[in-house]
Amino acid sequence: MILELSGRTKYALMAMLEMASIYDTGETLQIRQIAAAQDIPDRYLEQLLATLRRGGLISSERGKKGGYLLARSPQKITLLEIVNCMEGGEASSSETSDDSEAVSVQAISQVWQNVKRAADDVLGKNSLQDLLEKRNYLQNPMAMYYI
Repeated sequence: MILELSGRTKYALMAMLEMASIYDTGETLQIRQIAAAQDIPDRYLEQLLATLRRGGLISSERGKKGGYLLARSPQKITLLEIVNCMEGGEASSSETSDDSEAVSVQAISQVWQNVKRAADDVLGKNSLQDLLEKRNYLQNPMAMYYI
């Protein structure tokens, strides 16, 4: 299937997961901490964090103990918000005309819009907290006991 997240969005989600993992402590994370934990180049991460901050998903604090933190709790940030922030939101609609090729393109476009709505629905129903819980489970699955 063609539906894939861009590398930019994947890295943004990974950075957001790092901030979500310490959200309850009220602490901030510095760029170098996030970059090291998620193996993201510092300079690239700076650009991603700037986009997330402009999108209102994270905030930053200056000073010796400054860094980045989530603007809201992980339960209140949907994956759709993050994806739209990084990918630029809604796609433009295509123009239509009367020739048969344009009608074919319009039919394909309508089906693709249904696919996009379904993906948006899934992303909108899942929060950053849900993604954090999934990551934590995958890192430490419950031990299985056999008798």
